[in-house]
Amino acid sequence: MSSNITKTKLAISLQHLDHYFGRGQLRKQALFDINLDIYPGEIVITTGPSGSGKTTILTLVGGLRSVQYGSLKVLDLELCGATREQLVKVRRRIGYIFQAHNLHQSLTALQNVRMGLEVNGDLSPTEMSDRAEEILVEVGLGERLHYYPENLSGGQKQRVAIARALVGQPPIVLADEPTAALDSKSGRYVVNLMQKLARERDCTILMVTHDNRILYIADRIVYMEDGRLVQGK
Repeated sequence: MSSNITKTKLAISLQHLDHYFGRGQLRKQALFDINLDIYPGEIVITTGPSGSGKTTILTLVGGLRSVQYGSLKVLDLELCGATREQLVKVRRRIGYIFQAHNLHQSLTALQNVRMGLEVNGDLSPTEMSDRAEEILVEVGLGERLHYYPENLSGGQKQRVAIARALVGQPPIVLADEPTAALDSKSGRYVVNLMQKLARERDCTILMVTHDNRILYIADRIVYMEDGRLVQGK
């Protein structure tokens, strides 16, 4: 575990977390008694076979699914039983990086990144543009500010997605298979960039991946199988 990790408070805490999909006879348990604490500044990678529950945990932590059973605290807010307003408040403090980039095709790189600041509502349009440009320069896309996604490579699109996730300096970033669509060179560049920016901003990262080539950036690796944590608690 990295020496700069603060152990006084937890960024994310899952206690006795269960989750089900479907209803009636089709009801199936997806998560079984998950217990996991993640500290501020820590980079935790969750790995394991497809269907093991990794992405389900990510969507629960991100407030994208409702917590059903157990306890899930994000930045000291209990998400089990949380109101819609509370979930929105948590989502605004989390950056998201997805496998498919999820960039708006009709917006330039600069405009896509600027969207990461618009939800906060406390910056002027000029300030938002300046911050978006600054982080795009930092990720090596200073010459691509006004390019649309269709004119960017896969690695460049993912760098835009990283910039968008981190531009608002969120305390937590969730990454779902961020290198899956990239070749090995681009994948290494992207995760090294994530690691560098997260360290500089004291950001906690929870990442799901099948890519064993990037496990080296983790402070801790959590292995899942059949909806259970089997290693790395």
